[in-house]
Amino acid sequence: MTSSLSRRGFLALMPFALAACASSRTMPVQTMAYVDPMYSEIYGPIPSEPYPVPAFNPGSVDPQLLRQVVPYQTAELPGTIIVDPGARFLYLTRGDGQAVRYGVGVGRAGYDYEGEAYIGRKGTWPSWTPTKDMIAENPEVNAPWANGMPGGLENPLGARALYLYNNGRDTLYRIHGTNDPSSIGRSVSSGCVRLFNHDIIDLHRRVTVGSKVIVLNTGLQASDTINV
Repeated sequence: MTSSLSRRGFLALMPFALAACASSRTMPVQTMAYVDPMYSEIYGPIPSEPYPVPAFNPGSVDPQLLRQVVPYQTAELPGTIIVDPGARFLYLTRGDGQAVRYGVGVGRAGYDYEGEAYIGRKGTWPSWTPTKDMIAENPEVNAPWANGMPGGLENPLGARALYLYNNGRDTLYRIHGTNDPSSIGRSVSSGCVRLFNHDIIDLHRRVTVGSKVIVLNTGLQASDTINV
């Protein structure tokens, strides 16, 4: 009798035991945000560059930061660059009520200029020289490059740079690439306006020396930026 009850008890508990085993083996399903497949090509590897640019995973950032054509009404001529530091976007006007929009990261120097300028020169894999203030703030990292860091994947200016001028003088405002893709869409501790390397390469080829640039007033100051 005792044996029979034990068997019945065991059989009664079997569904729960099996359920527990099945539950312990079930892995949680992770859902990924959908990213248009075209972005895998846009942000794929660029082996033809002097310093081959590695692929970038577009699914790792807010989709709004990816390069795209958006409605944008403006009286400015096609080919004008409009930088909106507060919104973390840069627009290249097309003249048809639309613009190519790029996500940007904005450094402290990116809030120091507003108004009109023009591209005075363009750089490909430009060298970078830290300012005296940057060296004083972080001598261990920046002092070794006091005489300049050559272009390359580790260079903070990235693959391209656009140098803004006004009345024939360098404004010291730069639109450039970055070796830190995670900084796009954020306020950062240094630099001006940075784009993904893939995007600055694209913008660089679309504009010419002399192209007009407008930097909007965001009402923010360098001290309002968030260090990352």
